[in-house]
Amino acid sequence: MKHPVVALLLSALVLPGLGHLYWGERNKGIALLLAVNLLLLAALFFVLKLAAPLIGAHLAGTALTAPLILEKIQPHALWGKLLLAAFFGLWGFALVDLIGVLRKDTAARHD
Repeated sequence: MKHPVVALLLSALVLPGLGHLYWGERNKGIALLLAVNLLLLAALFFVLKLAAPLIGAHLAGTALTAPLILEKIQPHALWGKLLLAAFFGLWGFALVDLIGVLRKDTAARHD
């Protein structure tokens, strides 16, 4: 027997979409997992894009000071914030959707 708490914990603490898969919402679970993985891949690309000039400066012998790091990161700050907001927005959407699915299914069981 599937427990709603386990589904919520999987989506809330591990990865969005896992709770849907556990509960039997296969299509939603797969779509959420794909979306989360695409966002994580974009975040990895973003971090590498930010780190490249800093690594290059370090290899060239330039001291990595706080002002230099801020100078390299500042032009990309908006994109970083948007990416983070998209990730947490997707996570929140997955939880709210899962709660709705669990409520509907548990209400159908009691009827």
